[in-house]
Amino acid sequence: MNSELFELVKKADQLLSRLDNWLSPTIQAPDWSASVAFRYRRFGHRRAFWPVRHLASVHLSAFIEIESQKKRLVANTAHFVSGKPANHALLTGARGTGKSSLIKACLHEFSAQGLRLIELDKTDLIDLPDIVEQVAERPERFIIYCDDLSYENGELGYKELKSVLDGSVSQASDNILIYATSNRRHLLPERLHDNLSYHTTDEGDIHPGEVIEEKMSLSERFGLWISFYPFSQDEYLSVVRQWLRYFHPGSEDIDPSLVHQEALVWALERGSRSGRVAFQFAKDFTARQAS
Repeated sequence: MNSELFELVKKADQLLSRLDNWLSPTIQAPDWSASVAFRYRRFGHRRAFWPVRHLASVHLSAFIEIESQKKRLVANTAHFVSGKPANHALLTGARGTGKSSLIKACLHEFSAQGLRLIELDKTDLIDLPDIVEQVAERPERFIIYCDDLSYENGELGYKELKSVLDGSVSQASDNILIYATSNRRHLLPERLHDNLSYHTTDEGDIHPGEVIEEKMSLSERFGLWISFYPFSQDEYLSVVRQWLRYFHPGSEDIDPSLVHQEALVWALERGSRSGRVAFQFAKDFTARQAS
C-alpha cells in the first residue's frame, strides 16, 4: 500500500512539474548572430525571440525637417552604444512624422557597433522583466522597442514597464534601453473628469491630484522626451521633393507647380501633411510618370 501511494505521489509530482513548465516556460533564446533585430512573440505557451530576416533599409540621411529630433535621438543612441550613460526615450506626436522610422534608422547606423533591437507588442510588456533578464549578460547593446504605446486604465504590462524604467529591486542591466513611440504624451487617456482632482493651496498654487500624478508618472520615467509635430505646407513639400529625388532622379525636370499641386491635393484627401503621406505620394507620382 505504501509503495502504491509512493508511486502515485511520484506521478503527481511529475505531472505538476510538466504543468509548471507549460504555464511558465523559459524564453527560448535565438541565434543572436542571425540578425540585428528580433521580434518577441508568444505562440501558445511558447515565448521566443524571432530574428527579422528582411530588415527595412532606413538611413538617417532620409530624414529632413526633423533635424532637431534626429540629432537628439542619434546622440542618445551613440552614448548608449559607446557605454556612456543614456536615457530611455519616448517619441510622441503627430502620426506619420517619422518616429518609428527614426528608431530603425538608428539601428541601421549603429548595428556594426553592437546595437541590437528587440521589438515587442504592448501586450507582451508583461514579460519585460523576463526579457531583460534574458539579455542582461549579452555583450551586445539592446534597444527594446515598443511602437504605438498607450494604456487604458488597468491594462496589463503597465506596472512591469514602470518597474523596469524606474529600476526595481534588481538593478536593470546597462546594456538595455527602452525606446517607445506614442500618440499620447502621457501614455494614458486624459479625461475631462480627471481635472476635478486638481486642488489649490492657501498660497494660490495649483497642484494636480493623484489621478493626474499617476498618469504622468509613467511617461516621466523616460529620461528623453522627443516631440514630433505636423508639417507646415513648405515642410511637407520639401519632404515630397526629397522622396521624388530618391524614387525619380530626373524629377528636377518636372514642372514644380504641377508636383506641388498634386502633392497638396494628395495630402488634403488624407487629412494630413506628414512624411508618410509625402512618401506615399512620391511613390504614386513616380509610378505614374513611368507608365
